[in-house]
Amino acid sequence: MLIRFLYWLSLAISLVCLGLLETVVVNGDADFESVRVRLNKDHSGKRGDPKEKYFHESVFHPHYDGRFADRQLSYEDRKSHLVALVQTYLFTMQDIGAETWLMHGTLMGWWWNRKILPWDSDIDVQMTVNTLDFLASYYNMSVFHYHLPHIPEGRDYMLEINPGFATVGSFDKLNMIDARWIDMETGLFIDVTTVRPNTTARALGIEGALQCKDKHHYLEQDIFPLRESVFEDTPVKVPFQYAWLLEEEYSKASLTRTEFESHQWNATTMEWEPIKSVPLYNDFESSIPMLLKTFTPGINRPQKTRPKSRPT
Repeated sequence: MLIRFLYWLSLAISLVCLGLLETVVVNGDADFESVRVRLNKDHSGKRGDPKEKYFHESVFHPHYDGRFADRQLSYEDRKSHLVALVQTYLFTMQDIGAETWLMHGTLMGWWWNRKILPWDSDIDVQMTVNTLDFLASYYNMSVFHYHLPHIPEGRDYMLEINPGFATVGSFDKLNMIDARWIDMETGLFIDVTTVRPNTTARALGIEGALQCKDKHHYLEQDIFPLRESVFEDTPVKVPFQYAWLLEEEYSKASLTRTEFESHQWNATTMEWEPIKSVPLYNDFESSIPMLLKTFTPGINRPQKTRPKSRPT
């Protein structure tokens, strides 16, 4: 234990000396007064949410943290801040040795061009419950300061972990999000959910059955071994059977449809381009029902040959 502590301590000191990262710890229980930076009023939905709910989204948009934001960003500003958000998260997790991978709409963006979907307004990642347990023990409520090229004064990002992350099962509908990586200036965040053994399925003989609290079910072979790739010019990991997972969640058509959410795919530039004025409130999840087919849990599906590998 002492050796591990000294290792992480030396790594943190090295990063600070390089001027890339500064880390402080926030005291308190993550209420508004404990973490507020510039706002005088809490714009989260805490007052209207059930008291059992840990994370409280803003009252003006579900993909902003109202402790740090009082408005939505414009289309262009949101894209640039989301890029910085995911880059700093991936750099941090890599530095401290916490394995994580892309999932859901963010994985769909990776599928198309290794970038965030321009109409998306949050980022989705996963990790194992054991990895999050490590982060909860050593890094919960830590604030990481990054010096970014387009933000001379730098930017603070907070890792906040839901204390109920270890709850087993999917009955806690109010706390399906296990952790968040939060931009303390804009209120944008990354949702972190954990995969864990599905003991019920395994007791029935389903080897490698996994589950999340958001009711997604997988097999170990769906996710592991993780593939190494690049996302927003940053090293990243993605699930082994990424195409199968995307087809199950969003339908096979979602992997080839070239017009969506007021955007058109340009095969020459390899970019999603707006085809008309893009509204301020615009995100992938709002239109998922257009493509979504019934989700079939991994423990019930027939065996299928693994998809051919795509270049990573």
